[in-house]
Amino acid sequence: MGAGPSQEKDQASDPNKETTNSRTTYNDTEVTRSATTQVPLPHNWEGIVKDADSPIEISSTNMQQLHDQLYAGIFLNQNRKANYKQEWQKYWVEKETNNNCFMLFARDLSITWAEDGRFWNWPLVQESSDVTIAAAELLNVCWLEVHGRFQIARLSPGTTYNVTFIVKLNEPIYGWEVPVNIRLTLPDGSRQEHKENLMEKPRGRWIQIPVGEVKASAEKVGEMEFSLYEYEGGQWKRGLLIKGVSIQPKA
Repeated sequence: MGAGPSQEKDQASDPNKETTNSRTTYNDTEVTRSATTQVPLPHNWEGIVKDADSPIEISSTNMQQLHDQLYAGIFLNQNRKANYKQEWQKYWVEKETNNNCFMLFARDLSITWAEDGRFWNWPLVQESSDVTIAAAELLNVCWLEVHGRFQIARLSPGTTYNVTFIVKLNEPIYGWEVPVNIRLTLPDGSRQEHKENLMEKPRGRWIQIPVGEVKASAEKVGEMEFSLYEYEGGQWKRGLLIKGVSIQPKA
């Protein structure tokens, strides 16, 4: 098993928009004091940006710069594993609601046989004008199994989120006569499950495969798990490109 995450909504919440790759450094006390007289800073932002890729000094007297950085988006965990120099996650804040949003790219997912070049490839795809990310390209498998995990505590409390796989179907494509299984498992063990028929999906462009919904709260802690899998039909499959998993507030 290898480890590896769009409809137009608004540039502030689109996982494909241009992004500044940065890490925020700050004086905790000064930034918190300054924020009390301005637009509130988003939930748990300090803990989240500690995982940012590269440092940028933010002055406590220029909070607008910090807000702009969060609206534009920050890449996280690029150097988590020395073997991979691709981006792992992206974090940004929805300007209208001040809610946290996340994109987990394919390298942050667990994909069976992902590191075997006979079955999967890792082409680079454009994430913004100056950033590329590694997507997971299915070459030929009969056992399709993709999982990911995410800490609910990073989501904005009181907000309901949509969890979706972002994928593309490219020719040549075959083996999708049996619908794939989609599952969202919450920390309390409850599940949301359904099937998706990929034969009915459009080709050649990024599409969303809905996984489920989760409402964040201060009491809800732990990891949620999202899965896409099909291995009972026995058919060899080809033509699926996985960009990652989007976690964004429900419209």
